[in-house]
Amino acid sequence: MKKTLFLLYGALSYLLFFGTFLYSFGFVGNLFVPKSIDGAPQVSLLNAILINGGLLLLFALQHSIMARPAFKKWWTKIIPEPIERSTYVLISSLCLMLLVWQWQPMGGFIWVVKSAPGEALLIVLFVIGWLIVLLSTFMINHFDLFGLRQVWFYFTGKKYEPLRFRVPYFYKYVRHPLYFGWLIAFWATPVMSAAHLLFALLTTGYIFTAIIFEERDLVNDFGNRYSEYKKKVPMILPVGKKKTA
Repeated sequence: MKKTLFLLYGALSYLLFFGTFLYSFGFVGNLFVPKSIDGAPQVSLLNAILINGGLLLLFALQHSIMARPAFKKWWTKIIPEPIERSTYVLISSLCLMLLVWQWQPMGGFIWVVKSAPGEALLIVLFVIGWLIVLLSTFMINHFDLFGLRQVWFYFTGKKYEPLRFRVPYFYKYVRHPLYFGWLIAFWATPVMSAAHLLFALLTTGYIFTAIIFEERDLVNDFGNRYSEYKKKVPMILPVGKKKTA
């Protein structure tokens, strides 16, 4: 019974993640969804900056703190280890849902691309960015990243096996293709509003901060193998260094 409940918990957490991922695509791109990143301002500019900044900070802190090994070691004394990753995914999704729900449009525009070719190009880049993000997760192990592999191993009675260090596809050109995809997705827009600019700036700052902590953990996990990989492959832009590992 316990194994079945854990499997259902992991599956529901994953489905909630995937739903929020799809909604976020529409939210950032002002596509298809009832509430997106832009709209008529409802509060003063200062309040909007404080609210939006606070929402992004909450998401960033949750996303980074809960991913650290020291936190996981403490957290798994409370949460059973097979559902630790699913719980992380669930709380991340809830934080993202809160961000979308409480996000405050700010009005004002930094740029507006009106030419049809330019608008089309930026929309295509936006979609490519999201595809890079999604494909990057499958190249390492999508189901481990989002907790399904862990609960499935527990359900089938197998001991969980951590992922080996590999350098597949995109990872031969940049160490963090997932973050590279996010940067494209957040900045490629034909309409850059003040709210979108705030979102892009703060998430970019978070991405480069997160990389510092993430790479420190990866060096601790994989030692010289990751250190050598760092020497050969660029961090986030596919330029410079030798692109082999």
